[in-house]
Amino acid sequence: MTIILVALALAGVAAFFGQQIVAELRAAREDASHGRMVALLQLFAPAQIAAHADPRALLVWQPIAIAARRLLRAEFEAIDRAAGATFPFSAGQIEAAHAQWTADWLAWERTHDADYKLKAALAEQEIAASGGTALSRSRLEAVEREKLDLYQRRYQEYVRIAKALQALLS
Repeated sequence: MTIILVALALAGVAAFFGQQIVAELRAAREDASHGRMVALLQLFAPAQIAAHADPRALLVWQPIAIAARRLLRAEFEAIDRAAGATFPFSAGQIEAAHAQWTADWLAWERTHDADYKLKAALAEQEIAASGGTALSRSRLEAVEREKLDLYQRRYQEYVRIAKALQALLS
């Protein structure tokens, strides 16, 4: 009978310590998860700043965020719940970046047009003052070529980035 009591006592002690070990392992796992969440918040804080300053930054950071979400699904889900939106970039933030990119393009386009109207007017004034020399006409043509070349390069960049930002929403 004493052997049975000793065995039961040992089983009770083993169960108690087993529960303690399991609780410690759970706490360690939760601490590690919290540490990973803090690291994610620290990692993506500069990304938030960069994306706010320049919408093109999203094209670099969003693929990194997607890969990290695949690796650390539980941590991202916890941060998403706490933030009330997809971390680090919500669909609304991506849409706002796209809208900002378009607004910036339109502002650049207006400035570009005004700058080159002035350059063309000065070249035309030079033509009138010089009596229409070949050099003064060449300068006007160079201004018009430069305007078109710069516009085309900038427009290609605008379209490429706008499409890439739109693709992030799909």
